[in-house]
Amino acid sequence: MSEIILPEGWTNCTLADIAEVNPKKIEAEQDINAGFVPMSHAPTNYNGKLEFEEKTWGEIGKSYTNFKNDDVIFAKVTPCFENGKAAIVKDMPNNIGAGSSEFYVLRARNQEIPASYLLGIIKTRKFMQEGAENMTGAVGLRRVPRAFVESFPLILPPLVEQKIIADKLDTLLAQVDSTKARLEQIPQILKRFRQAVLAAAVSGKLTEEWRGTTILIDWKKGILKNFIKKPSYGTSAKSQKEGLIPVLRMGNLQSGKVDWSDLVYTSDKNEIEKYKLIAGDILFNRTNSPELVGKTSIYRGERDAIYAGYLIKVQCLDGLNPEYLNYHLNSHIAKQYCHEVKSDGVSQSNINAQKLAAYPLIVPSIEEQAEIVRRVEQLFVYADAIEKQVQSALDRVRNLTQSILAKAFRGELTAQWRVENPDLISGKNSARALLEKIHQERSSIKKIKRGKGNS
Repeated sequence: MSEIILPEGWTNCTLADIAEVNPKKIEAEQDINAGFVPMSHAPTNYNGKLEFEEKTWGEIGKSYTNFKNDDVIFAKVTPCFENGKAAIVKDMPNNIGAGSSEFYVLRARNQEIPASYLLGIIKTRKFMQEGAENMTGAVGLRRVPRAFVESFPLILPPLVEQKIIADKLDTLLAQVDSTKARLEQIPQILKRFRQAVLAAAVSGKLTEEWRGTTILIDWKKGILKNFIKKPSYGTSAKSQKEGLIPVLRMGNLQSGKVDWSDLVYTSDKNEIEKYKLIAGDILFNRTNSPELVGKTSIYRGERDAIYAGYLIKVQCLDGLNPEYLNYHLNSHIAKQYCHEVKSDGVSQSNINAQKLAAYPLIVPSIEEQAEIVRRVEQLFVYADAIEKQVQSALDRVRNLTQSILAKAFRGELTAQWRVENPDLISGKNSARALLEKIHQERSSIKKIKRGKGNS
């Protein structure tokens, strides 16, 4: 393995060489105000704001982790560590705060070392991955050992370069977070777009131009019962992890389609004969949480399957296109109807077959239904394509954060700056000189403490 060539002025060290891990408890008056940070208040993104509650120091008590402004805190317990819960402590009342005992605290050993430089180190993929790999403890409550944090190896730049790197990280990663936030809004925009398309579809507006009039010619008003065969409930038999064919459950109904992941099975031939689905069957989720009850998907015959008892199967008569009905039952109109007619239990709601059959709707001619389906599909394909592009962009943006951090701590972001500022990275300004200064200061403090102990 070839030796890593360090950038000019840099040196090797550990995290404990430049930062104290979990400094001693803070001594403060009991009635003084301080900030209190539960784990839930710690952000996961690089520039996220650390929220806190205001309490007196006496209210907080001695069992919590103590910190000051400009310390860096980060979660040590799973899954919060893997989620990147970490922040620079800012704006604490009277400069002091406390929080979950599951926080580690980093305090720079030299007050000129930027807190954002320390934050960047613990946000790197290397620190997070190796920290997760070194966790100890029982499953579900595993923690990153303090010894791992203290011994984590670094290549350290000179102090002035640390500040340049920290400023670049603040600027670049703020831009990344802003881009990520905008991208994350798009799926919600597309969701509203799809609902607007469905609203236009079932109201006749989507095909006004096709009809040549705003009047709903040949649209028949009625209730769902008039256009379908008798609805039927699915099997109540217990499913198996393996078997001949899948048993579709409420979790398999997603966004109007059948999701073929997380399947259970049956091999009971009587059950298969009785509940086997045919292409065009509509599956309606009759029992679920109040928000999800009534979700609907169409079975298109992708593979043989039957359906479970929490679902209602609907088969259309000749005058109703199953694809059109599927869109109708996923529209805002149908969701509002489900909200009005559902029966609420302790944690779940129910809509029985009778209430489903009473769903009021207006059905256009079979020709117009086909045109509506064609137009909705076309617009949904367009929305799906955008969603895939957004997801791809989000993946790239998430990788970009780690790419920027990696380049920063390899010295690549400041390569040109080093060429232009050789005096600021050499001699007394080098990283080695900084470490020696920190070492001398620590030695002096230890001598003072020993002297006090002997007096």
